[in-house]
Amino acid sequence: MQELQMQISGITQKDGKKRAYVCFRGKDRFAEGHIPECVITKAEGFSAEEKEQLEAYMKKNLPELKKRAARINPLNAIMGRN
Repeated sequence: MQELQMQISGITQKDGKKRAYVCFRGKDRFAEGHIPECVITKAEGFSAEEKEQLEAYMKKNLPELKKRAARINPLNAIMGRN
Protein backbone atom coordinates (compact mmCIF):
# COMPACT_ATOMS: atom_id res chain seq x y z
CA MET A 1 0.00 0.00 0.00
CA GLN A 2 1.37 3.44 -0.90
CA GLU A 3 1.88 6.16 1.70
CA LEU A 4 -1.32 7.59 3.15
CA GLN A 5 -2.17 10.60 5.26
CA MET A 6 -4.66 10.13 8.06
CA GLN A 7 -6.93 12.73 9.63
CA ILE A 8 -9.30 12.22 12.54
CA SER A 9 -12.25 14.33 13.60
CA GLY A 10 -13.28 15.30 17.08
CA ILE A 11 -15.96 13.23 18.78
CA THR A 12 -19.49 13.70 17.43
CA GLN A 13 -22.82 12.16 18.31
CA LYS A 14 -25.17 10.46 15.90
CA ASP A 15 -28.31 8.63 16.96
CA GLY A 16 -27.16 8.96 20.57
CA LYS A 17 -23.85 7.20 19.86
CA LYS A 18 -20.43 8.81 20.07
CA ARG A 19 -18.13 8.43 17.09
CA ALA A 20 -15.21 10.06 15.33
CA TYR A 21 -14.44 10.02 11.64
CA VAL A 22 -11.12 8.84 10.23
CA CYS A 23 -10.02 9.83 6.72
CA PHE A 24 -7.20 8.27 4.75
CA ARG A 25 -5.81 10.06 1.69
CA GLY A 26 -3.24 9.08 -0.86
CA LYS A 27 -2.50 10.11 -4.40
CA ASP A 28 -5.86 9.88 -6.21
CA ARG A 29 -7.36 7.81 -3.35
CA PHE A 30 -9.65 8.55 -0.43
CA ALA A 31 -11.33 6.50 2.28
CA GLU A 32 -13.49 7.53 5.19
CA GLY A 33 -14.57 5.45 8.13
CA HIS A 34 -15.56 5.88 11.73
CA ILE A 35 -14.67 4.63 15.16
CA PRO A 36 -15.45 2.86 17.46
CA GLU A 37 -17.13 0.64 14.84
CA CYS A 38 -13.92 0.62 12.76
CA VAL A 39 -15.66 0.45 9.40
CA ILE A 40 -14.86 2.15 6.11
CA THR A 41 -18.02 3.81 4.83
CA LYS A 42 -16.73 5.59 1.71
CA ALA A 43 -13.79 4.79 -0.51
CA GLU A 44 -12.44 5.69 -3.92
CA GLY A 45 -9.37 4.05 -5.41
CA PHE A 46 -8.93 1.35 -2.75
CA SER A 47 -9.35 -2.37 -3.38
CA ALA A 48 -11.56 -4.48 -1.11
CA GLU A 49 -8.41 -5.93 0.47
CA GLU A 50 -7.00 -2.46 1.15
CA LYS A 51 -10.28 -1.37 2.77
CA GLU A 52 -10.06 -4.43 5.04
CA GLN A 53 -6.49 -3.42 5.93
CA LEU A 54 -7.66 0.08 6.85
CA GLU A 55 -10.41 -1.36 9.05
CA ALA A 56 -7.87 -3.68 10.71
CA TYR A 57 -5.60 -0.69 11.31
CA MET A 58 -8.44 1.20 13.02
CA LYS A 59 -9.27 -1.82 15.21
CA LYS A 60 -5.65 -2.35 16.20
CA ASN A 61 -5.14 1.33 17.01
CA LEU A 62 -8.60 2.08 18.43
CA PRO A 63 -7.45 3.20 21.91
CA GLU A 64 -4.98 5.71 20.44
CA LEU A 65 -7.47 6.94 17.81
CA LYS A 66 -10.06 7.54 20.57
CA LYS A 67 -7.52 9.54 22.58
CA ARG A 68 -6.62 11.66 19.56
CA ALA A 69 -10.28 12.34 18.77
CA ALA A 70 -10.99 13.31 22.39
CA ARG A 71 -8.19 15.91 22.31
CA ILE A 72 -9.62 17.72 19.30
CA ASN A 73 -11.49 20.89 20.14
CA PRO A 74 -14.09 21.31 17.35
CA LEU A 75 -14.08 25.11 17.59
CA ASN A 76 -10.29 25.26 17.22
CA ALA A 77 -10.43 22.77 14.34
CA ILE A 78 -12.91 24.96 12.47
CA MET A 79 -10.64 27.95 12.98
CA GLY A 80 -7.57 26.00 11.83
CA ARG A 81 -5.87 25.93 15.24
CA ASN A 82 -5.67 22.13 15.75
